[in-house]
Amino acid sequence: MIVLNGGSSSGKSSIARRLQELLPEPWLHLGADTMVSALPPRLLAGGEGIGGLADGNGTVEVGPAFAALDAAWTVGVAAMARAGARIVVDEVFLGEAASQQRWRTALEGLDVLWVGVRCAPEVAAAREAARGDRVAGMAAAQAESVHRGVSYDLVVDTSQASADDCARLILAR
Repeated sequence: MIVLNGGSSSGKSSIARRLQELLPEPWLHLGADTMVSALPPRLLAGGEGIGGLADGNGTVEVGPAFAALDAAWTVGVAAMARAGARIVVDEVFLGEAASQQRWRTALEGLDVLWVGVRCAPEVAAAREAARGDRVAGMAAAQAESVHRGVSYDLVVDTSQASADDCARLILAR
């Protein structure tokens, strides 16, 4: 398993796709966006689900139904890895260190490379604006907060290096 953690628009998905191209064996790319896209629409409007993805000031709020499904998702991804799937997880640790701990518990006993994907807030914000599919402010709000209290085996910075260069650093590790 490779776990990439970084804020919105930090370049995690680009790195994951590049890793899929470079790694000799097939690897699945799963992550926060995969999980959110599988949710029923009623959980995308806040409340018991997840809020702030379509409107607001860039702050994402997680309700109890989303939290329960997210916990189940984590355990399910770990089960896939235990069954032999190689997986690159593209994640946003909204709960900071507690989010990583949830993943660490689920992945106990597996070989995991923990990678912090950093990106300068202004660079992530420019990418966010260019994408047009994110709420303005989300990238800047998450750029530092998702890394608080989180420990990594490797940290890459996509505001200093390309997704290809970052993927190659991860492969070298």
